Amino acid sequence: MHVRDLVLGLRARVHYEVAVGDDEFLTQELRAAGVCVHVLRDLQRDLSPSKDLAALRALFDLIGALRPHLVHTHSSKAGQLGRLAAAARGVATIHTAHSWSFSDGIRLRRKALAIPVEAAMARLTHRFIVVSEADREVALRYRVAREEQVRVVHNGVLDTGFRARPGSSTNPIVAMVARMADPKQHTLLLRAIATIRAPWRVRFIGDGPDRRSVERTAGELGIADRVDLLGVRSDVAALLAESHVGALISRQEGFPLAVLEAMRAGLPVIASDVGGVAEAVGHEATGLLVPRDDEGALRVALGRMLEDPALRVRFGRAGRTAYEDRFSIQQMLAGTAAVYSELARKEGLPRVAP
Repeated sequence: MHVRDLVLGLRARVHYEVAVGDDEFLTQELRAAGVCVHVLRDLQRDLSPSKDLAALRALFDLIGALRPHLVHTHSSKAGQLGRLAAAARGVATIHTAHSWSFSDGIRLRRKALAIPVEAAMARLTHRFIVVSEADREVALRYRVAREEQVRVVHNGVLDTGFRARPGSSTNPIVAMVARMADPKQHTLLLRAIATIRAPWRVRFIGDGPDRRSVERTAGELGIADRVDLLGVRSDVAALLAESHVGALISRQEGFPLAVLEAMRAGLPVIASDVGGVAEAVGHEATGLLVPRDDEGALRVALGRMLEDPALRVRFGRAGRTAYEDRFSIQQMLAGTAAVYSELARKEGLPRVAP
């Protein structure tokens, strides 16, 4: 969604061609809008030396054929291979780090592997875009990037006409939009809410390898009849408009779109205080933040929100205002275009169109 919104939002100012590994949601959205897409089947998330080498060669050939002024990469694997191929072709690069693989909350063993790799890749990177001040601080703390390389551009999401009524209903719905996989903590939410006496219903929107664990936990807690596992949906905005509280419980985050989508709908938010979440959710202003892994604090926050419709309305209105003021798609596009323009001036590249 981030790449789609970026490409469609700036394509009047920047000519984009997009290389991806899967021919699914993103490629369908971009092709429908007339954007040129290159599907490189060997460009995959999982580690595979043979496929990774093939993907690197394919990216090298593609960059050689297109001769772009700039390569902008996203995600860990594509980010590494894309920057290697661009460096080999002498093309300037920007990498958006949506969340570092060595952020707080990541296991130490993984950090020990990720930090030297990212530090080495930084030598090939002209600019980093990070999506939160928290991610900027982590990059500088572990010295994987120099201060002059890093620019913060908060995520933004497209507006919709869907609005929630968080103060309505005697059976409030708590909605969590997230992939069912680490570092998300669906089962922690279930354990925290299971003993709350106020009426409630939980909706999980998304799917993933932890789905069976979530189903099993709901059954063991005796609350399966109050938990809806809706899977991957294309009508997230409408589902949030039917809800009363937005939740995102996780061990680690960058600057999650799910929180912004809830605020856009006018929902109060309960979220783990990790990564850049506190830069979006104002504690006791637009929602409630709870410490990582703290089931007791989460239970208290859920109880307050479920038992107080007026609190939900107040936080929801404030969240909608914060979205309009700070997290619209326009601010994300303007921030990204500013990084392009800055690098273009420094490298002597064509200017970004006004």
